[in-house]
Amino acid sequence: MKERLDKYIASQTSLSRKEAQRAIREKRVTLNGEIVRSPDVKADPDADTVALDGKALSYKQYVYYMMNKPQGVVSATEDKLERTVLDILPAEYRRDGLFPAGRLDKDTTGLLILTDDGDYAHRMLSPKKHVTKRYIATLDKTPGEEISARFEEGIVLGDGTVCKSGQARILDHNRVEVVISEGKYHQVKRMFAALGYHVTALERIQIGALALDRSLADGQTREMTENEAQTVFLSPDNKV
Repeated sequence: MKERLDKYIASQTSLSRKEAQRAIREKRVTLNGEIVRSPDVKADPDADTVALDGKALSYKQYVYYMMNKPQGVVSATEDKLERTVLDILPAEYRRDGLFPAGRLDKDTTGLLILTDDGDYAHRMLSPKKHVTKRYIATLDKTPGEEISARFEEGIVLGDGTVCKSGQARILDHNRVEVVISEGKYHQVKRMFAALGYHVTALERIQIGALALDRSLADGQTREMTENEAQTVFLSPDNKV
């Protein structure tokens, strides 16, 4: 299916539609080796070769990135006061329409997916899909043995909200591994608060069967294959 060249370029690069139009007017774009002068010329992603500044664009309908989100950045496309996850994304990964699929709090770290595939994000976040999220929570004091049972029962938050059954496993003197299938606002922190604990650090390490790539340093990102990205919809092999 053919689409306008300015839209094509904006979808495959960090350029906006206006910037793509300017690049075309400046004769920086070729279609099958010929310089293009009009943004409304159409290209077929399956048959045509589009190049910007002499470099051919490899067309991808959607992209899926795994980020090891660091502390201090917000999960948003833009923010007037704070740095966002898109602000720290390497230039070669930027393209029109990218957004974080789900959110991590500003001070929460770990696995975050960035994509331009709205249907994918909707399915991943839909309560009907029951996609699990796995976290490591560091607490302000040693957790009691009752935590596992309380998570399985379904914790009632301070405002009366009842959480679905989850899993919790004590790792050491102040760290607990948690699995939940919901995404309420600050849910893990609020669940522990309802039990009398304060979460001092929180890291998401897995979504469905997709685990955080530990080779990624804080703030680093890598592209995933579509098949890899789809593993969020698979049940994890390991339970807490």
